[in-house]
Amino acid sequence: MPVKKEKLLVPREQYLSAGVHIGLTAKTADMEKFIYKVRPNGLAVLNVATIDKRIGYVANMLAGKKNVLVVSRKENGQDAARKFAELIGAKSILGRFMPGSLTNPTYKEFFEPDIIVITDPLADKQVMKEAVQMRIPIIGLADTFNETTFLDVIIPCNNKGKKSLALVYWILAKLITEKRKEKFEATLEDFGYEK
Repeated sequence: MPVKKEKLLVPREQYLSAGVHIGLTAKTADMEKFIYKVRPNGLAVLNVATIDKRIGYVANMLAGKKNVLVVSRKENGQDAARKFAELIGAKSILGRFMPGSLTNPTYKEFFEPDIIVITDPLADKQVMKEAVQMRIPIIGLADTFNETTFLDVIIPCNNKGKKSLALVYWILAKLITEKRKEKFEATLEDFGYEK
């Protein structure tokens, strides 16, 4: 019987070399279902096929949205989040998220997005709190240690590594621009991916 060739958005080796599948020894019950195995040293490994499927699902969701907010308080994700937002025509908030940005209409930077993409549920908890209050759907890049209670859609991935975040945001941007029938020429390096 022939071996069924898996069809991923990028080659499996690319996911592996960027460390997208590498979790931590800390694991929450929320993230248990995304863990493929736990190494002898206790390090959790995420399921690459699930990561790939979730990225494709999120790209389909975002392709039709015009009013998207991308947030990354985490420094490792800021280059990737900035470039991603720029390419899909979204607004980005990098670094500190000012309280009231989504809830206080008198605040000069007030913004009402249709959907929010966050880089880390722990670091981006202020935006999550406000999004929940305003009933704005949240897509979150979540690692094995993250609580995912307020996330509407989870992309399980290594959200600590710069290469991992660059690859995830690059694939999302590529799929979204292609679905919109636009030209995509950005490189992984544009997203902060260093060889």
